[in-house]
Amino acid sequence: LAKYPEIKALMGPDPHLKWIVSGMVFVQLLACYLVKDLSWKWVFFWAYAFGGCINHSMTLAIHDISHNVAFGNKQTKWNRWFAVFANLPIGIPYSASFKKYHIDHHRYLGGDNLDVDIPTDFEGWFFCTPLRKLLWLFLQPLFYSLRPLYVNPKIITQMEIFNAIVQFSVDLVIYYFWGLKPIIYLIAGTILCMGLHPISGHFIAEHYMFLKGYETYSYYGPLNWLTFNVGYHMEHHDFPSIPGCKLPMVKKIAAEYYDNLPYHLSWIQVLWAFVFDDTIGPYSRVKRLCKLAK
Repeated sequence: LAKYPEIKALMGPDPHLKWIVSGMVFVQLLACYLVKDLSWKWVFFWAYAFGGCINHSMTLAIHDISHNVAFGNKQTKWNRWFAVFANLPIGIPYSASFKKYHIDHHRYLGGDNLDVDIPTDFEGWFFCTPLRKLLWLFLQPLFYSLRPLYVNPKIITQMEIFNAIVQFSVDLVIYYFWGLKPIIYLIAGTILCMGLHPISGHFIAEHYMFLKGYETYSYYGPLNWLTFNVGYHMEHHDFPSIPGCKLPMVKKIAAEYYDNLPYHLSWIQVLWAFVFDDTIGPYSRVKRLCKLAK
């Protein structure tokens, strides 16, 4: 920032985010109507090939919203409520709990018992062969959602209760009008596309040590177009208040800080390496002791 103070101008809300997210929500509601009379095999096919991609993208929109880039830092409540709205296609309440734990991921990156992105000792010990690592990737949504309750349980907040009430109410309305298949379409898409799916490569690409000494990596491939530039992860951790749409400008402005760092070009290649490279697995994360901030 001292060398490139113009980066400060990139901080602030993304004026387009709320419209993009709203469009994605309504696309998924339309999809719920369209799948209500399909056979089950086509419900799951479209959940994986289409709906799940939107839902995974929506979780990354919620990630951006958790950093207040939808309405700005002065409108934190608007950001929280909008995240609940963005949560609707995912099928299960997620946004409020994500916000609560994601703060710790930035504040205590790799912190033992603080950063719940770190796999547990059991995960590292058991999922150590190619077949087991493949299973771990498939079950990743389960570990991602349940690990915080074991590693760093926190008191349930009012926003989490509000998130759950709104989510399950909308689920019941969809079920009442269109039946069970749209609900399965939404939830199955979320689970399948946050598990063994090309977009899920970002979970591994971001902080697993593919090279010794480097614990955070960016990805500069085409899937950034679908994921709100979550691949620009070094840039994001340096400047969490800059919305994803402007992170490529950070790299362009301060190129000498990023061009010489290792990065990924393919999330599919990341997943392949994770499964078949014996030197990479759930243990391939930096874990450190962190003092609690006052």
